[in-house]
Amino acid sequence: MGNLTNIDSLSTRQLGRRRQQLRRQRRLKLVQLLWQTIALGTLTGGLFWLINQPFWLIRQPEQIKVEGNQLLSDQAVRSLLPLSYPQSLWKIQPQVLASSLESRGQIASASVTRELFPPSLTVNIRERQPVAIAHPAATPSPVEANNAIGWLDATGDWMPLENYTELEKSQKLPTLKVIGNFNQYHSYWPSVYQAISHSPVKISQINWEDPNNLILETEIGTVHLGAYTSKFPEQLRVIDRMRNIPEQVDRTQMMYFDLKNPNQPLLQMQSESTDKSRLSEDESTSN
Repeated sequence: MGNLTNIDSLSTRQLGRRRQQLRRQRRLKLVQLLWQTIALGTLTGGLFWLINQPFWLIRQPEQIKVEGNQLLSDQAVRSLLPLSYPQSLWKIQPQVLASSLESRGQIASASVTRELFPPSLTVNIRERQPVAIAHPAATPSPVEANNAIGWLDATGDWMPLENYTELEKSQKLPTLKVIGNFNQYHSYWPSVYQAISHSPVKISQINWEDPNNLILETEIGTVHLGAYTSKFPEQLRVIDRMRNIPEQVDRTQMMYFDLKNPNQPLLQMQSESTDKSRLSEDESTSN
């Protein structure tokens, strides 16, 4: 009986000590949680204070470094950014700025990164390379979006004439001229330019005012091609083979070459009969 009493007394003391340990652990966790909350609040407040210091302000466009530009000036690129000054470095959204630049016709791709020391932005761009100057048709289409002179790149993207001051200073302006309603030839332009860029024939002008008769101004004279078709590269090859023909005829009497059918090239001469003369096989293939 005595042993049972001792066991009960021991169990009660153990349970009491266990409860005390649990209470101490709960108090310790509560203190730790309180200190963590205070530390987090202090850190958050410190960061908020730090990022709002004048040191982190973009005060002027010169704090924006521009990389990758060859045609557009640094100033032109900076002017395209939707920024007002001063602007907190931490409130600037680089992706929004990059997307804004890419929405401009002159820039194919862009990235914007923050620089902490010193506070600044770095803008890296890839420009669209103008390959031709686009002129609207003499009679613009009422639904034509681009009834102004602009630049074309190799993919057919139209770009406004302004902002290429560096290109103008370098005198490296594209010499190829395209005339016509942009919407009529936009979808064809990439394949047209690819064929032209790989052809030995020097072409100074493409007149697309009449979609049923594409007219080229070339080193051998004016060439009428008819409507644009997949035969265009073949027509360019025929022009290349005819480059010696102007030396064999009175050039002052030449009006234009007719290559609507590249298998039967014709030369329109200024004559009393104004007949088209069919070029012989020897003439059209001589070099």
